[in-house]
Amino acid sequence: MANLLEIDSSPRVNSVSTRLARVFVARWQVANPAGRVVRRNTSEEKLPYLDAGLVEAFFCPEQERSVEQRRSLELSDRLVDELLATDVLVIAAPMWNFGVPASLKAWIDLVVRPWRTFELTAEGVRGLVPPGKRVFVFTARGGSYGAESKYGELDFQEPYLRALFASLGMVDVRFVHAEQQHHAGGESMRRALEKIEALEI
Repeated sequence: MANLLEIDSSPRVNSVSTRLARVFVARWQVANPAGRVVRRNTSEEKLPYLDAGLVEAFFCPEQERSVEQRRSLELSDRLVDELLATDVLVIAAPMWNFGVPASLKAWIDLVVRPWRTFELTAEGVRGLVPPGKRVFVFTARGGSYGAESKYGELDFQEPYLRALFASLGMVDVRFVHAEQQHHAGGESMRRALEKIEALEI
C-alpha cells in the first residue's frame, strides 16, 4: 500500500498553496485508491521550536538518553516515522519574506535528526532517508521569482528546500509555483493547475 504525507503550512482557510496540494493529492488518490494519506498543518498544530533540551537529546546517543529526554523526543520521533514511512511527500508552502513559514521550518527542524534522517561522515552529510521517495512542493508567491525574473535572486524558498531534502537523501523534488498572486492570481492559479495535471503521479 502506497503512503502519502501532506504537510500544509499556511494558517489561511483559503490558502492557495494548500488548494494546489489538495488537487494533486486528489489525483494521487484516484491513481492509488488503496493508498494512505496522512495530513498535517504545521501552523494549526503549533509545532514547537527547538530548544536547548531538544538539541541535547538529538545528539545524545540513544542508549544514554534519560527518561526526560526520551519523552521530549516523542513528537519528533513520530514525525520522523511518518516521513520515513511515506512514499510521496507533499509540501504546501506560501512564500513568506522570500522563504518558508516559521511553522514549516519547525517541522523541518524536528525531522532533520542525526542518526535517523542524516549522519555526519568524513565526506560530509549523508542522507539516511530510504531512496525512491518523491517530493512535490506547491507554493504561492505574491510576485515572480523565476530564474528569468529580476527578483529571482530573492528566492530563498526553492533553493533551500531542494538543498534540505537532498541532504536527507531525497533528490526527486518537483515544484509547482503559483506566482504573481498580487497581480494575476486567477491566471497564475490556472497555470499552476495545468502544471499539476502534467505531473506524473
